[in-house]
Amino acid sequence: MTADRTTGYTDINHQHWTLRFLPPWARPYGRLARWDRPIGIWLLLFPCWWSLALAAAPDWGRLAGLMALFALGALAMRGAGCTWNDILDRKVDAQVERTRNRPLPSGEVKLHQALIWMALQGAVGAAVLFKLNKFAGGIALLSLLLVAIYPTMKRLTSWPQFVLGLAFNWGALVGYAAVKESLSFGTVALYFGGVAWTMVYDTIYAMQDQRDDAIVGVRSTARRFAGAPRRWLTFFALMAVGFWASTGILSGLGIGYFALLAVIAAYFVWLIAFVKPADPADCLMRFKSNALVGWLLLAALVVDRLR
Repeated sequence: MTADRTTGYTDINHQHWTLRFLPPWARPYGRLARWDRPIGIWLLLFPCWWSLALAAAPDWGRLAGLMALFALGALAMRGAGCTWNDILDRKVDAQVERTRNRPLPSGEVKLHQALIWMALQGAVGAAVLFKLNKFAGGIALLSLLLVAIYPTMKRLTSWPQFVLGLAFNWGALVGYAAVKESLSFGTVALYFGGVAWTMVYDTIYAMQDQRDDAIVGVRSTARRFAGAPRRWLTFFALMAVGFWASTGILSGLGIGYFALLAVIAAYFVWLIAFVKPADPADCLMRFKSNALVGWLLLAALVVDRLR
């Protein structure tokens, strides 16, 4: 394998442990799975943990075990999904400054090697799936269609972030089903709140590539909303808070939940008011900061059960 080399703006973190301590031959595979960018794992995992907390708390022992199981599943499936995305996007990635040094367009990993790596990660995800009840497992399998089609959406629609939101928040349905073997209206509201949240953070993420995307013909909500980005981001942030407030009402949650939801609303004000759409580094920082939303909503769901 060739050594890592980057020029210009890139989102590769050379100081992350996966690039410093993994054997040289394994580093490109860690980058294919985005281990050097764990924020994506968290953003996939939080909806799972939210619904588990909604369903399992205050059975803390059961909740902890399920959270660990879903963490393993999120790690594997996010890696498999990113690998699949890079397989389909390898030619486009070669034309975008931020992504041209990824393992496939740079030649560090061959196509057949990436396919094998994707299959191995998928096998780990399948093993987790078999630990779930049949109802939850069936719901989880439905998400594979969204995962499969998402990489093609940026060529077909200006709303690929919406499809990503549908896929990334699917765990909000699976987690509750894994505990209750059913769904609830509160869980569905939790899911759609997550979809709206994804529209916020992934639009900001896509702002990094607006210039190159316009050149190569890749579509995104960042380009679609370029004329009024704060207006659209505010709209989806209000939707997220509204759906999550509905979760609290439909699930009979208390004042602790709504107090922390108010903190999330304040965070969105900061995020949207100060984002710099033309500054890739600022957009990346604000995208990563959305982990705070995940922790705050999880804390809201847990704290409410401590009453």
